[in-house]
Amino acid sequence: MDAFTAGLLQRIKATETDLTRAREDGDDFLAEVEQAELDDLHRLAAEHGVEVGATNA
Repeated sequence: MDAFTAGLLQRIKATETDLTRAREDGDDFLAEVEQAELDDLHRLAAEHGVEVGATNA
Protein backbone atom coordinates (compact mmCIF):
# COMPACT_ATOMS: atom_id res chain seq x y z
CA MET A 1 0.00 0.00 0.00
CA ASP A 2 1.44 3.36 -0.99
CA ALA A 3 1.60 6.42 1.27
CA PHE A 4 -1.31 8.16 -0.48
CA THR A 5 -3.63 5.18 0.04
CA ALA A 6 -2.54 4.65 3.64
CA GLY A 7 -2.96 8.33 4.45
CA LEU A 8 -6.36 8.52 2.81
CA LEU A 9 -7.63 5.44 4.66
CA GLN A 10 -6.27 6.85 7.92
CA ARG A 11 -8.08 10.16 7.32
CA ILE A 12 -11.31 8.30 6.56
CA LYS A 13 -11.06 6.30 9.78
CA ALA A 14 -10.32 9.42 11.85
CA THR A 15 -13.20 11.30 10.25
CA GLU A 16 -15.57 8.40 10.92
CA THR A 17 -14.51 8.47 14.57
CA ASP A 18 -15.04 12.23 14.76
CA LEU A 19 -18.44 11.89 13.09
CA THR A 20 -19.53 9.22 15.56
CA ARG A 21 -18.38 11.37 18.48
CA ALA A 22 -20.23 14.43 17.14
CA ARG A 23 -23.43 12.40 16.75
CA GLU A 24 -23.08 10.93 20.24
CA ASP A 25 -22.54 14.42 21.67
CA GLY A 26 -25.60 15.72 19.85
CA ASP A 27 -23.54 18.31 17.95
CA ASP A 28 -25.56 18.51 14.76
CA PHE A 29 -23.40 21.20 13.16
CA LEU A 30 -20.15 19.31 13.74
CA ALA A 31 -21.79 16.09 12.54
CA GLU A 32 -22.74 17.84 9.28
CA VAL A 33 -19.18 19.14 8.86
CA GLU A 34 -17.68 15.71 9.52
CA GLN A 35 -20.17 14.02 7.17
CA ALA A 36 -19.25 16.47 4.39
CA GLU A 37 -15.56 15.75 5.00
CA LEU A 38 -16.23 12.01 4.92
CA ASP A 39 -18.18 12.35 1.68
CA ASP A 40 -15.27 14.26 0.14
CA LEU A 41 -12.77 11.63 1.28
CA HIS A 42 -14.89 8.83 -0.17
CA ARG A 43 -15.16 10.75 -3.46
CA LEU A 44 -11.38 11.19 -3.51
CA ALA A 45 -10.88 7.50 -2.80
CA ALA A 46 -13.23 6.55 -5.64
CA GLU A 47 -11.48 8.90 -8.06
CA HIS A 48 -8.15 7.23 -7.30
CA GLY A 49 -9.39 3.64 -7.21
CA VAL A 50 -8.89 3.25 -3.47
CA GLU A 51 -11.22 0.63 -2.01
CA VAL A 52 -12.49 1.82 1.34
CA GLY A 53 -14.09 -1.49 2.30
CA ALA A 54 -15.25 -1.94 5.89
CA THR A 55 -14.52 1.67 6.86
CA ASN A 56 -17.71 2.94 5.17
CA ALA A 57 -19.95 4.82 7.54
